[in-house]
Amino acid sequence: MFTEEKQLYIAHCDNGPLYLVGKMANRHGLIAGATGTGKTVTLQVIAESFSQAGVPCFMADMKGDLSGISQAGKMSGFIEKRCPEFGIENPQFHGCPTRFFDVFGEQGHPLRATISDMGPQLLARLLGLNDTQTGVLNIVFKIADDRGLLLIDMKDLRLMLDYVAKNAKEFTTTYGNISAVSVGAIQRALLALETEGADKFFGEPAFNVFDFLQTEGGQGIMNVLAADKLMLNPKLYSTFLLWLLSELYTQLPEVGDLELPKLVFFFDEAHMLFKDTSKALVDKIEQVIRLVRSKGVGVYFVTQSPDDIPEAIAGQLGNRVLHGLRAYTPKEQKAVRAAAQTFRTNPSFNMENAILELGTGEALVSFLDEKGAPSIVERAKILFPLSQIGAITDEQRQSLIRQSRLYGTYEKIFDRESAYEVLVAEQQQAEKRAQKEAEEEAKRKEKEAKEKEKAKASKTSSKKKSTTRKAVEKTINTTATTFGRQLGKSIFRSILGGIFK
Repeated sequence: MFTEEKQLYIAHCDNGPLYLVGKMANRHGLIAGATGTGKTVTLQVIAESFSQAGVPCFMADMKGDLSGISQAGKMSGFIEKRCPEFGIENPQFHGCPTRFFDVFGEQGHPLRATISDMGPQLLARLLGLNDTQTGVLNIVFKIADDRGLLLIDMKDLRLMLDYVAKNAKEFTTTYGNISAVSVGAIQRALLALETEGADKFFGEPAFNVFDFLQTEGGQGIMNVLAADKLMLNPKLYSTFLLWLLSELYTQLPEVGDLELPKLVFFFDEAHMLFKDTSKALVDKIEQVIRLVRSKGVGVYFVTQSPDDIPEAIAGQLGNRVLHGLRAYTPKEQKAVRAAAQTFRTNPSFNMENAILELGTGEALVSFLDEKGAPSIVERAKILFPLSQIGAITDEQRQSLIRQSRLYGTYEKIFDRESAYEVLVAEQQQAEKRAQKEAEEEAKRKEKEAKEKEKAKASKTSSKKKSTTRKAVEKTINTTATTFGRQLGKSIFRSILGGIFK
């Protein structure tokens, strides 16, 4: 519920309403609690309050429950009982303008990114690469940038990896060592990711984050990501949401502190973001969280335990709602004590005991006041949503998708010239050149062979002529000699005959 003073009525305690101050909403927040304690309903209450104030939100829907935010709620015995406690008469049930998105394009508008937009650091996390493999991936991106090759989808990256591997000797001096083993490992990781359907996430048209920052009828649009299938790949889910957050940080202009944020980003199952994440990437996340508030974006982490969030990031979460925790093991008991210490103490109750005693829909609540200081923690009951609690039907979902102003914008896939097309063209040209050179070489060799054959034939002919000439000359000489002898004898006999006569 939104008041004219730009405050959001979120919960009620013994001392009265608890408000989330609008101009402090971009100081981020935390919604924590064990399974079944009411985190999803709290998220829905806060989100629809922002929507009523004209602030759009983004949230991931794990089980389909949050799709009900698009429909008006209705009176129930539980709500009727709570109305007097909250000082609410005749609640006006209503839904929020809602758009549905889906990485796989099945339950909402497709959400895609290009390989270049994702970048090597996030992609390395998604592929589970080690430091050496990540270094090679960075080199591949650098070579693509230097050559002006666009990396849009997975086939671009696969062929780029193949190209770099085949020309590794050429690139090693300039860019560093390129191991064939590392390239092979990256190729295998890409193949595994593709078999899980993640290849649908990479391509064009890439999503424009400004499409999240829209209102309808004065209300902020609820951008709901269908995440039930996406959750089967936790690393893809968390990397994808981190990419969205990074895009908001990169593309939005600086606006400073506003009366209300431009967008509120709910990061559900936040523990997945930090699991198996390198310190370098955690530092990067901490920096994005710290700076994105100046872009008018509030980030609210939703998780099962406050200690799921690294301390450097948890320290930036000023608005806190903590539902009940379970403490069956020493580790869980330690987590409860640590959670109690994150609040500004209220002397009227024991916080550690309260955390263990909270019922469904109850929470410890502490919001920042107008000066940015944490308020004293209160044990409170969260308001009920004015929108529907629970999932909508497939027919309702499809109807809302078709009615959306974005319908058709991201559904039409296109594939412009990128690294794949350029490298394939170069390869074809190289093959043509090689074929032409081979043909020319064959012709040259054939010509040489003919010339050799001709020369050989000519030599053979000359030899034959020489032999024949010699034979003729010999015959002539022999004949001449014989004739000469016979002529001589004849003359001699004639002379002798004349004498004797």
